[in-house]
Amino acid sequence: MKHALRGLILASAIAAVSLGGGFASAQESPTPTPMPETKIGEEGFESPSATLNEMDWLVGQWSGVGIGGASAMESWLPPMGGTMVGTFVQETANGEIMFTEHLYAMEEAGTVVLRLKHFNADLTGWEEKDDMLTFRLVAMEPCAAYFNALTLRCADPEKPGEGLVAAVRMQSGSELQFEFNRMDPS
Repeated sequence: MKHALRGLILASAIAAVSLGGGFASAQESPTPTPMPETKIGEEGFESPSATLNEMDWLVGQWSGVGIGGASAMESWLPPMGGTMVGTFVQETANGEIMFTEHLYAMEEAGTVVLRLKHFNADLTGWEEKDDMLTFRLVAMEPCAAYFNALTLRCADPEKPGEGLVAAVRMQSGSELQFEFNRMDPS
């Protein structure tokens, strides 16, 4: 089961990479999403001007349901030196670490780019030593960052900081999506 699930996750990441990045940390939505959460940039698209200050709603610790209904957590630190550092942890049904992601949202060339690396529970990496998955920004809106095939947005734009939706579009056109709730800081 463990190897089959890792294979599914890795296949998801590879499929997303062919769209320009990967984010294999969600479960397939049980019902079709009427409107896609993700956006795909046209070939050769230019990323819009943006800064990390536009993503301040993302800072904090989040928890939700991930792959196979198991718990998942995501954390984002405030920007430092043009970079926001994030981590993602996917648990198994038994509460053990299945895999983690190390994420950087970075200001680069007048816009924001998101980069990530996956790690097994024993801290061995999925990507080669110097490789990572890169998502270029397609659009920035209040309470939403749309990267190529990857979305991070407020669950309710009227209540920033209360909920987080993360989604990735797979090569098949389906989306992996889940929702996080802000964790109580105490």
